[in-house]
Parts: sequence; C-alpha cells; structure tokens
Amino acid sequence: MKHHIRRLLGRGARLDPDAPLPSKPPRPVLWLLGKTGAGKSSLVQALTGQAEIGSGFAPCTRTAQAFDFPADHPVMRFLDTRGLGEVGYDPGEDLRTAEAGSHAVIAVARLDDPVQGPLADVLAELRRRRPKLPILLVHTGADLLGDTGKCDRARAATSERLERAAGGGLPAVTMALPPGQQAEGLDDLRAALAQMVPDLALMMMEERAADAETASFASHRALVLWYAGAAGATDAAPLIGTVSVPALQGAMLHALAARYGLKWTAARAGGFATALGSGIALRLALGHGLRQGAKLVPVVGQTLGAAAAAATSFAATYALGRAAALWLYRSRHGTPPDSDELRAVFTRALQRARDVSG
Repeated sequence: MKHHIRRLLGRGARLDPDAPLPSKPPRPVLWLLGKTGAGKSSLVQALTGQAEIGSGFAPCTRTAQAFDFPADHPVMRFLDTRGLGEVGYDPGEDLRTAEAGSHAVIAVARLDDPVQGPLADVLAELRRRRPKLPILLVHTGADLLGDTGKCDRARAATSERLERAAGGGLPAVTMALPPGQQAEGLDDLRAALAQMVPDLALMMMEERAADAETASFASHRALVLWYAGAAGATDAAPLIGTVSVPALQGAMLHALAARYGLKWTAARAGGFATALGSGIALRLALGHGLRQGAKLVPVVGQTLGAAAAAATSFAATYALGRAAALWLYRSRHGTPPDSDELRAVFTRALQRARDVSG
C-alpha cells in the first residue's frame, strides 16, 4: 500500500520541472482600457506588487501589449492598449483581440478627467460585440481632487456616462495610485476582480503571514497555481488526464522541492505520503479513476463530467501543492508537521480551490 502511494505522489520523477508540459493552463486575460494617463500601468503595478512593469510588456498586436504575471509561471495576463482618444489611433484591432481572448475588461477613468467619450465609445462597441464580457470600472485619482464632494460628483458623472454607454450598471471601485506610495482601494479591486474572474481569487488571496512558512508559500503560490491550472486543463478531455494529471502533480512536487533547496526523492515522496495519510492519497487516486470513466459517458459525461473533472483536478493539485509546500519547508528546518496539521492544511486548501473553480 505504501509503495503504491509513493508511486502516486512520486510520479513524474523523470520530468524536468522546467521542460514544456503537456498543456498550458488557461489564464485570465484582463484588458486594460482607458485614456493616456488614466493610471493603467500604476494599477498593474499595484496589483502585482512589482516596482517596475513597463519592461515586462511585450507587443501582441500593432497597438497593444501583453504582460504575463508572474513571468516564470504565468497565471494571469494583462492586455494594455494605447491611450484611447489618441490622434490616429484606431482601436478596432484591439477590439478584435479582446473579442477573441479577454476574460474581463478593466475600464480605467481618472476622476479629474471629465472627458470620457473615447472610453464610452469603446465600451458601447464591446457590449455590442460581446454582451456578456465582464467590465469593471476603476475610478483612479481619488487623491487628486482634494475635496470629498468633488470626488463624489466626478465619480457619479463618470459612472453615469460609462454605464449609459455599456447599457447597464457596472461594478466599480475607487482608487488612489500616488507614485511611490501605497495604493488605496487595492483590497476592493482584488475583491471585485475575484468575483468577475474566479480563478484570480487564489492568486490574489491575502493570507495573514502568521509565520515564516505562510510568507514563504506566498512566493511559490504562482508555481502551484500554474500546475493546478495545467492539470485542470488537461483533465477536461477523456482519458488524457489519466496520464497528464499524475505527471503534472509529480512535476509540481519536484519543482516545489527545488524551490525549497531539496530533491524530491522516492524516500521523500514516501515520507510525505505517510504524513499526509494513505486515505487522502488513495481517495485522490480512486477519485481520479472514477472521473476518467465518467467522461466516457456519451453527452452528459463529455460535458458535465469533463467540467467536474477539470475543476476537481485543479482543486486537488492545488491542495497537494499547498500541503507539500508546508511539509518541505518544515522538513528543511528539521521540524516536519504532524499528520493532523498537514491534513488540515490540505483540506483547507482543497476547499478554497473548490470554491473558486466550482
């Protein structure tokens, strides 16, 4: 029994963690729209926590650039266009790009700029092309007007103009993005984005760093999410997940161990399996086999079954990575967690991932 679990958790041992994997996970694409100076780059900087983001943008059309975050294992993409209303700028190509691949639009408008006609025109066109495309209105410059009454009136006027163009109410947040200072309204922005694009919730999740281990995992969360996304993406198709999901989970464990300065050996896999508990490992294995069978059921299995399999593989892979991160961190410091603590972390991570993927 222990040998079987060790093989399950150690599968993928021959995979190079840096080598191309069977599939890239789907990543949310957030399209930033706004006039020049609206604060789009500052907003991305605040969201990602990176001091400089300008050099990270790469051309994806003649008039738009993409920024993948994080760079090594991207789990989200920001699509930035030229400032709307610029002389000679035709946003038509960018509209087609958004129509093809964006998951949500972040419409950025500065409160001290009452002229938002160009942004309103594009939002109206987007609503015509993709009526269900989520749009979040972000009011920036809350620190620029200096008077609460002026700020409220400007926000109401801008919202009314843009909502009329979009044909209905728009969720909105208000932010201050002073250069070199802490952004205000960032928590509201995170919450609004997580509601629009649930996959972002885990990436942007704010966990209290009660100890050094929690803080350490925050720097590795993107890696775990990348593998979880890949597992979910490959498990949507019949039978492919039988091979790809265990391989991806094994590769994730190898990659995580390397991040913690360790090697994922057979002995280490066995120790982790013992600490996690044979029950959990076997449920993962049996549940995975049942999901593969369900996907072969005509019509229903190929739709509902595939969706359920993808969501479950995403959640299980994320939870496995979270538990492994705890175990690796503590093992490296000579104080491995006991089984109860490890199972609690696994169960909590599994529930969180199910909440955002289901």
